Amino acid sequence: MIRLTRRSTVLGAAAGLAGWTGRAGAQAPEITLGATISITGPAAALGIPARNTLDIMPTEIGGVKVRAIVLDDAGDPTAATTNARRFVAQDKVDVLLGSSTTPPGIAVSNVAAEAGVPHFSFAPIPVAGREKWSVVLPQPVSLMAKALFDHMKRNNVRNVAMIGFSDSWGDLWLREFKAQGEAAGLKLAADERYARADTSVAGQTLKIIAARPDAVLVAGSGTGAALPQIALKERGYAGPIYHTHGAVTRDFIRIAGRAAEGVIMASGPVIAPELLPDSAATKAPGLAYVTAYEAKYGKDTRTQFGAHAFDAYEVLKRVVPVAIKEARPGTPEFREAIRKAMLTERDINASQGVFNFTETDRYGVDERARVLITVKDGNWALVS
Repeated sequence: MIRLTRRSTVLGAAAGLAGWTGRAGAQAPEITLGATISITGPAAALGIPARNTLDIMPTEIGGVKVRAIVLDDAGDPTAATTNARRFVAQDKVDVLLGSSTTPPGIAVSNVAAEAGVPHFSFAPIPVAGREKWSVVLPQPVSLMAKALFDHMKRNNVRNVAMIGFSDSWGDLWLREFKAQGEAAGLKLAADERYARADTSVAGQTLKIIAARPDAVLVAGSGTGAALPQIALKERGYAGPIYHTHGAVTRDFIRIAGRAAEGVIMASGPVIAPELLPDSAATKAPGLAYVTAYEAKYGKDTRTQFGAHAFDAYEVLKRVVPVAIKEARPGTPEFREAIRKAMLTERDINASQGVFNFTETDRYGVDERARVLITVKDGNWALVS
């Protein structure tokens, strides 16, 4: 397990500090964030951009210090649980962040619900039973799936074969296909699974091709999503191949190479904010993130996964000034004030969507949080 403690940052509003002058004495309030993300392992392509993003966040926003502690969970739910419990018990964090994929993200959400700590998930997770404390920054699978299924219908797709991870991410997409896809008239021709660490999907690919589907849906994420893409193309599959927003990375293009051409992906808008109309609420935050990130890490290094960490700060910029008026950081009262402020602050513009959280909607985004993209000549392009 790797421990990375980044420099203190500053977050909040000076207006909220005045109320603490007498009560806090000489010691300034400090907010502590605990981030457990997948810096190593199969999901490193998702976790490393999030870690990098946390390292470029502003060092001063108003006057309240923020100490961010980052631990690697390598995509393992058990490690994520251990990290989250350490954050709560030892570091007394005010906010939990992470993880990078669905299984460890669920694990962190469980700890957040038990401990009563606000939690920002960087992966789509089901929150039923844990919705009081967790919000989810990636778009809900239902929102992104609808964009893919609508495109399939417009292009006369009827039979769809699915190949997905043999874990909760694949399960989420299978459930969504049955809920939305079948309701829209699509039929599931095959359902194949593979593990995130697998190096071959030859058997699954042959079964998919034998099913003769009109299209294939790959429910993978990170670099692991490239494996079925390559295998399908190598075996001559000529139909459209759709991918979830979990696959949208430059590493996917790099690994899949020419096999990536023409793929259709649901994506967050931050992957190509330059192509958005000026009226898009996500354009300015998206450009701000991309400019800052690529200034340090190089051209075309942006990812929507790193942007989730950026968006967590965009939300905190709005809710911390409200919460700091109610309670001091490091207390249960402050954590409750953060939770309540996330429900009262409206239209929080961020790089990946416009957030309006409610007690029942813990994703809080609408159609402004998605675009359809393809790969053309080795680069991203919007699908009309």
